[in-house]
Amino acid sequence: MYGDPATIRKILNELGDTWAVVGLSSNEGRAAYGVADVLRRHGKRIVPVHPKAETVHGEKGYPSLDAIPFDVDVVDVFVNSDLAGTVADEAVAIGAKAVWFQLGVVDEAAYDRTRAAGLDMVMDHCPAIEIPRLG
Repeated sequence: MYGDPATIRKILNELGDTWAVVGLSSNEGRAAYGVADVLRRHGKRIVPVHPKAETVHGEKGYPSLDAIPFDVDVVDVFVNSDLAGTVADEAVAIGAKAVWFQLGVVDEAAYDRTRAAGLDMVMDHCPAIEIPRLG
């Protein structure tokens, strides 16, 4: 339900190529760093969102979603589940088209709120795993 193949395909192929990656820092040992690189290699523009606002993979970072001065298509969430709902609400507020909660990030109430706001959403999945499955 939270990773419907049609929704995954739509987010990866149809909703746009600007992905804000919340929790992305220059720490190469973190999953967000590797996933962002996979997204970048598949034609997505990644936008690092982290309190440190670091440049990652050559892209300028921002301390929050509302600090990004351009439209974001997808918000990819690499924060703990207890913080993820707030990020989903911020994604709605900035006009994103979709929210993607990474593996292990689960907040059913946030999923329901985000879908009710009209955004597509995937939860507890990883785009770096899903992209190769699309063939």
